[in-house]
Amino acid sequence: MNFWVGLGSVVMFLGVAIGAFAAHGLKNVLSDPMKIIFETGVRYQFIHGLALFVVAWLSSRTASSLISAAGWCFLAGIVIFSGSLYVLSLSGVKAWGAVTPVGGLAFLAGWALIGIWAFQA
Repeated sequence: MNFWVGLGSVVMFLGVAIGAFAAHGLKNVLSDPMKIIFETGVRYQFIHGLALFVVAWLSSRTASSLISAAGWCFLAGIVIFSGSLYVLSLSGVKAWGAVTPVGGLAFLAGWALIGIWAFQA
């Protein structure tokens, strides 16, 4: 459980730092469409950072490998989905948009694994 709480804390800390950096340091650098893309990355990072705390709580109740796998899926989703949106918005290289759905699939897999666990319990 401590691992997932620690990881969730790091993800949330970075979400605040990255969001503040964008709001203050990039407000005159990014175009409006690129700001929206960057903000989407931050939003999903926060949502799934909170999901890591859910994983921590669930892992304190069960030793299910499904819950651990969900946590890893959320982490992969954060890195791939949010990370690709950050790189896309900062670089302007549209090819990074093709990477983003892979992170979205990781998020979906994480939620599906929690659902499967819940219906098996």
